[in-house]
Amino acid sequence: MTLAIISHTTHIRSSGRWFAYQPYVREMNLWTAHFEKVLITAPIDEKELPVIFSSYDHDNLFVRPVPAVAFNSVSQIFRALWFAPRIFSAVYTSMKMADHIHLRCPGNIGLIGCLVQILFPKKQKTAKYAGNWQPGARQPLSYRFQKWVLSNTFLTKNMKVLVYGEWPGQSQNIVPFFTASYTEEKLKMAVDISHEPPFRFVFVGTLSEGKQPLYALKLIEDLYRKGQKVQIDYFGDGPERANLENYIEEQALSEIATIHGAVKPQELEEFYRASHFLILPSRSEGWPKVVAEAMFWGLIPMASPVSCVPWMLDHGNRGVLLEMDKEMDVNNITTLLNDTTRQREMSSQSIKWSRQYTIDSFAEAIKKLIL
Repeated sequence: MTLAIISHTTHIRSSGRWFAYQPYVREMNLWTAHFEKVLITAPIDEKELPVIFSSYDHDNLFVRPVPAVAFNSVSQIFRALWFAPRIFSAVYTSMKMADHIHLRCPGNIGLIGCLVQILFPKKQKTAKYAGNWQPGARQPLSYRFQKWVLSNTFLTKNMKVLVYGEWPGQSQNIVPFFTASYTEEKLKMAVDISHEPPFRFVFVGTLSEGKQPLYALKLIEDLYRKGQKVQIDYFGDGPERANLENYIEEQALSEIATIHGAVKPQELEEFYRASHFLILPSRSEGWPKVVAEAMFWGLIPMASPVSCVPWMLDHGNRGVLLEMDKEMDVNNITTLLNDTTRQREMSSQSIKWSRQYTIDSFAEAIKKLIL
């Protein structure tokens, strides 16, 4: 059988193999394992391989390149319209050759995939909507359009749409789903957290305005100024890194704040196991993988209440839902730092919940969707 993947994820060719963002490839390897041939329609780049990229396992995999497009300005809209016929043609060709069509949404290539898949009502299809599926959430028009097409069973036939969280009033083709980072083998590794100061916080993810890494730093700064023994480590890179570095220097916070940049999963795992809390004041998420990862190692998550985060944190029973008001959040965190018993309870509940979602169970769930 042949699998067609329609994705906006950038791919890079190196040493005869195709590479892409490591967490994405790790998941896609679970899908591609069930097919003899894989056709990927996605943008490509010729830049140097980033450390967080890895190669696909599949040996019979082909990438049909398409231009990356955006709709953030007038010039970008005209450029997207210019390339639209080419992208439509590439997506259509891949879908026509496939036995199973798999869309990655939301994204601009996925948007075109949403439209083209209408022409193949009898083919088996899945779509992974990796963004916020929460009804009524404020999102770009293109995201809302993709959600509408995917959930419209008149236009979208023979497709299971995988979304994060359980939401009321959904069409019959919407399937609550999850993702995972660790195998069941990791369950054998013990978790040993002291729940004593100095308290170590981690921020994991792109250093972008939407993730609000500076807000996280200001929370830690306020805790530190009020006498708490705290520190924060950042793992990731992005456009906000310079602002963070400047703030750390201006406020003399180098002793409690460190930016490590992008690191490999093995290194990140070591830092998780040496930390107490994850902090993620993001404006928008799908399934915040780093929250589930941190909980797997007993960290207590502190995250903004977006998408399925309240469900993941059991509405505050196994983590802290940030109010996104600095004074209130500092007070709530301080209360927790002073309550060792509550920390142990939250940590224990985090481990119990997160360890349901292993790569093994994830692979089995994917297999059931395909076979």
